[in-house]
Amino acid sequence: MSLDKEIKRRKTFGIISHPDAGKTTLTEKLLLFGGAIQEAGAVKSNKIKKSATSDFMEIERQRGISVATSVLAFEYKGLKINILDTPGHKDFAEDTFRTLTAVDSVIVVIDVAKGVEEQTEKLVEVCRMRRIPIIVFINKLDREGKDAFDLLDEIEQKLQLSVTPLSFPIGMGYDFKGIYNIWEKNVNLFGGDSRKNIEETIQIENIEDVQLDQIVGARAASALRENLELVHEVYPDFDQHAYLDSTLHPVFFGSALNNFGVRELLDAFIAIAPEPKPKESSTRVVRPIEDKFSGFVFKIHANMDPKHRDRLAFVKIVSGTFERNTPYWHVRSGKKMKFSSPNAFFAEKKEIVDISYPGDIVGLHDTGNFKIGDTLTEGEDMEYKGIPSFSPEHFKYINNADPMKSKQLEKGIDQLMDEGVAQLFTLDLNGRKVIGTVGALQFEVIQYRLEHEYGAKCSYEPLNVFKACWIEPSDPKNTEYADFKRVKSKFLARDKSGQQVFFADSAFTLQMTQQNYPSIKFHFVSEFN
Repeated sequence: MSLDKEIKRRKTFGIISHPDAGKTTLTEKLLLFGGAIQEAGAVKSNKIKKSATSDFMEIERQRGISVATSVLAFEYKGLKINILDTPGHKDFAEDTFRTLTAVDSVIVVIDVAKGVEEQTEKLVEVCRMRRIPIIVFINKLDREGKDAFDLLDEIEQKLQLSVTPLSFPIGMGYDFKGIYNIWEKNVNLFGGDSRKNIEETIQIENIEDVQLDQIVGARAASALRENLELVHEVYPDFDQHAYLDSTLHPVFFGSALNNFGVRELLDAFIAIAPEPKPKESSTRVVRPIEDKFSGFVFKIHANMDPKHRDRLAFVKIVSGTFERNTPYWHVRSGKKMKFSSPNAFFAEKKEIVDISYPGDIVGLHDTGNFKIGDTLTEGEDMEYKGIPSFSPEHFKYINNADPMKSKQLEKGIDQLMDEGVAQLFTLDLNGRKVIGTVGALQFEVIQYRLEHEYGAKCSYEPLNVFKACWIEPSDPKNTEYADFKRVKSKFLARDKSGQQVFFADSAFTLQMTQQNYPSIKFHFVSEFN
């Protein structure tokens, strides 16, 4: 198959939401339709709790939340679908923001009862800024929730999205009868049985057809006709160009847990969602159809298989073909590298692939060569842009709780920091190690993973730091910089790559320091040079 046909066959998207909106459950049901799994893992009761397929880290199984992005691929109706299931919890937003650089479109999941929540707003804002096409899936329709029109209004106002429903619920909660599929012009009846792969679907071209009254009852049919009339009056007709341009956003209704409305979402998605798109680099815009390979690292994950202590760099392929055992140029280090076992993903299951195409995500075994944001090419000197780095907001001293395991602790911290879950600083004054994170929950994840993946134990001590700033003196030899280092010696540290960092204990301290030392620049991201 030609490169052009392979590109057209691929859809790479992310699923984003506030925690508990049902994002991981939706991912799983999409895999079920793709035939990638035989049984859903999201069956939850007090006695048994099977964990979701994409939540493969042990701590995720225990806490019931996703803390790392999972990459999953499956074939559906002749297309190759790549899903990136992201963490919803705000403490892991950095991983999600980075993942959004690797997707061509997104599905936003919204809880019918809770509506638009805080984390959803932040993530959609990033998508809007990057003009990523968005489909909205309103989930949990089998529960009592907000009115469909109220939800659509809320999405337009809070998320600033222009929406058009492509399906519409018939009742809700206890009265939930099913969904009218505006996109396919059929009625999908709800049986409430999550074990059924596909619910009963009845084709109804004309909603005035009396068959509708017989199927859902006269009252529900009458309400649906009124609602659909209102939909056609208030909302614009679907326009694929407007969707791809991120100016119009289709909305679907369903219940992921009950496997309802998911097929409709998937069938519409494969018909309208974009194929792999061009990406801007430091020198030019790179198009997928170009012959020469290029790609970038958007995530690093240690110990996907704790038995083998493996570390994988996740690479999004932007152009050309990535072939096994072919040398590629690692732009940052200026070295050629060859990969004998590139992996394709299905949650934690991996298989070696000989060739991958634009839109695909490959996992490369890494011995410490990669950093997040690294670019691989066939020799062209360019770097892909737009992978965010955040200044930490929470800081703690990290101590070794088991002196017999010092090497394990050092290795564990080193590898986890490379994943981008947190940042490590070493104080100039006494060499003490400080961990900085974007979210407080990350400290718990680090502690858990150090113990269970590296056999090392750590403890934390609080540290009063408001902000970490990277220091750039206009002249490292001038007296002002020397005075700054002398006066602020207690608050100076080095990051993992050796850059000088200043710890400000309050906003006022930071402001006064900036005023007192005008020749020094204070940066809130580390990639300033």
